[in-house]
Amino acid sequence: MAVDGVEMGKVSETIVVIGAGIVGMSTAIWLQRAGKSVIVVDKGVPGMGTSYGNGGIIVPCGIAPVTAPGMLLKAPGYLMNPNFPLFLRWSYLPRLMPWMLRYMSHANTKDTRRIARGLTPIVGDSVEQHKALAKGTSAEGWITDSDYCFAFKDRTAFAADPFTWELRREAGHVPEVIEGRAVQEYDPALGDNIGLLAVMKDHAFVRAPGAYVQALADVFVAAGGDLRQTEVRDLELGDGKITAVVTDQGRIECDKAVIATGVWSKPLMKKLGLNVPLESERGYHIVFKDPSIKLKSTYMIASGKFVVTPMEAGLRVAGVVEFGGLDAGPSKAPIKLLYKQVKENFPTLEYSEAEEWQGHRPALTDSLPIIGEIAGTGVFAGFGHHHIGLTGGAKTGRIIADLLALKGTNLDLSVYDPARF
Repeated sequence: MAVDGVEMGKVSETIVVIGAGIVGMSTAIWLQRAGKSVIVVDKGVPGMGTSYGNGGIIVPCGIAPVTAPGMLLKAPGYLMNPNFPLFLRWSYLPRLMPWMLRYMSHANTKDTRRIARGLTPIVGDSVEQHKALAKGTSAEGWITDSDYCFAFKDRTAFAADPFTWELRREAGHVPEVIEGRAVQEYDPALGDNIGLLAVMKDHAFVRAPGAYVQALADVFVAAGGDLRQTEVRDLELGDGKITAVVTDQGRIECDKAVIATGVWSKPLMKKLGLNVPLESERGYHIVFKDPSIKLKSTYMIASGKFVVTPMEAGLRVAGVVEFGGLDAGPSKAPIKLLYKQVKENFPTLEYSEAEEWQGHRPALTDSLPIIGEIAGTGVFAGFGHHHIGLTGGAKTGRIIADLLALKGTNLDLSVYDPARF
């Protein structure tokens, strides 16, 4: 006998999702749609962590890792160049070094191709995945279709990285190239020092990433989901299986759990016996409010390796990689460099005020996320997306939800195995 789809005498299993960023909310909503009882817990407000501060771009072509061939030889020069968007808090170097050595060991052709193949299934259909997640809800309106343009000074600059463009082409991402005066005809807001655009079609962006994730949380709650603002302290296991999530407000008994806490996932993984090589790639953004220019599309400015997105709150400029751990406050040099690069590339930009932000990208040493169950414990993980957290978050959550709902997946998940380290 069944009542409301639940067989009498059986108790529906409870799943706790730890983390209310894009991965956690995607997981929760897809589980909810599969008829599961879900509790989402986060010590903060949904969408106000790393999910808030990204560039907002949904990038299906985002398959190339930072650790490209030759990076090992170039990195010291980058660190010494005040105009290159790579920074290091030198006092943090002794703690960082073991991670960095493993990270840089992948800066070769073979590993870069392997990583790109691993990222492709997570980001390749990312626009469709976000639209499917948000369809028919209040979150849907935050997603905007757009070209994604790589902006270069000239053809020589464009041709300087043939390997990365080869990777993108092999994955089916072939740009339309616009150059000369046609660049400013495409978008009059671009400065004269941008002489070539490699335009990727069928991309998208989110006009306010924090508001988008908050809208997803509202959708989850409106459909009966349980969202709690509380800090997770521990995971309880019995006979090797999760039995409860322990928070600062008490125990939450559960049958399954999901760790989707980005760069803060490492302590929880340690409680399950895994010491994952996870570091913070500290990132920065500036929002220029009431901007005097209106961009047609979203841009990656290649000379400064930063993205520019026309958002609800203003023009958001996001980028920079800084290694310095989780505890230190924002540095002045990365923000100063962003201002300088914006002035060089958008010389006519005026604005009423600027809002600065610094956050933490979760970076694993092999540039691939962790997705899957941890050693048969009933605890699943989804984190470690480096620069593609928003892009890959919707798909990652759906994969985890499908695994928990026993729908399975056609993807080879071995490359994302939590125990691979």
